[in-house]
Amino acid sequence: MLQEKGFYRLVSKVETSEGKYLITIALNKEHDIFNGHFPGNPVTPGACMMQIVKELSEDITGSKLRMIHASNVKFMALINPLTHPQLELEFDVSRDSNGNVKVKNTTKFDETVALKMNNTFAQV
Repeated sequence: MLQEKGFYRLVSKVETSEGKYLITIALNKEHDIFNGHFPGNPVTPGACMMQIVKELSEDITGSKLRMIHASNVKFMALINPLTHPQLELEFDVSRDSNGNVKVKNTTKFDETVALKMNNTFAQV
């Protein structure tokens, strides 16, 4: 898990209404991932952002999850941990008729939307 490996830390988690959450995280700009992605101009890898959304979804639901579907995945801005180490993630979490966890996520820094995606997770 990226949080356990020091890639990011949870700053705050607020349930704004039923199934809706606002979570703030801080990226660790010193993490080794940024040495290779990319030296001198660090960018948060998209796969890491998707993993963060999964981990935070697990935190919200209190369950281990496995992604079974992703749709409308839109990386809209580069996330540089030197200039924007703090991210705000909005979650809309529900369950479908099969009991799978449906997550709509929007990730921002300042007022810039960096990532939007919809995921379906199965409980493991």
